[in-house]
Parts: sequence; C-alpha cells; structure tokens
Amino acid sequence: MDTYLKPAHTDLPASPRPYPGPDQRPDPNHADCRGVASVLSRVGDKWSVFVIMMLSDGPRRFNELKRMINGISQRMLTLTLRGLERDGLVTRTIFPTIPPRVDYELTDLGRGLSRPVEALGKWAKEHLDQIEAARTRFDQRNEG
Repeated sequence: MDTYLKPAHTDLPASPRPYPGPDQRPDPNHADCRGVASVLSRVGDKWSVFVIMMLSDGPRRFNELKRMINGISQRMLTLTLRGLERDGLVTRTIFPTIPPRVDYELTDLGRGLSRPVEALGKWAKEHLDQIEAARTRFDQRNEG
C-alpha cells in the first residue's frame, strides 16, 4: 500500500554557502537554540501573552488580572505569574496591609517585551477571520 507520506526525493544539495570560518559555525551542542527556545516557550505561551498585555498599562492585583483574562484558572494564573517573575519580566510587591495586598508589575525587561507582544496580539485580532477561514478550508480538504 503506497502512502503520500512516503518520501519521494531524498537527495539534498550541498549547502550553497559554506561557513566563512570556524568561529562562525553553529555551536555543536545548540545551546543557543535551547536557550532561545526556553525563552520563547515562556513569552509565546498564550497566558503569558495575555498577562503581559494586561500589565502593560501598569500594576494590577491578582484578582483583577483573573477577571480581565477570560478563561484563565487561578492555578494557571499563579503558575504564569510565577514563571514571568522567575524570568525577570514581572515583579511581585506585597504591601503590609490587612489583608495583604499583592501587586504585579512589568519590569523594564517585561516592558520591553510588551511592545512586540502587543503587536502580535493586535495582528492576531486583525487577522482572526482570515485564519479561521484558512483553517476551515484546510479541515474540509483533509476530512476523511
């Protein structure tokens, strides 16, 4: 039984441009890729994107964030804020009141990230109809 997933052509041409020198070759351990991937997994997470967008206007309290981000559970918001704090993107300030008040705020690093995150969110919103239409076309072609 033949399948369309069977590779038909496996000969690959040699790289057209060899590396100019040994100091410009990629790290054999790909540590730079792993590092970038770990950062992107944090900042590319949908809940992190929403939290960063909500904090771009200034500090917010936990319950305020929870109300603003539709569908996020308390546990997921806690984990997201903790991860963003660990990565140096968010600070957590506890005020000695009764009950204690906790504010979350973007750091300078987080504010630098908020611009591209907001641009990504705006792009997603502006192109949502096109993406949904493309998904529908794809699903209809691949039903079976």
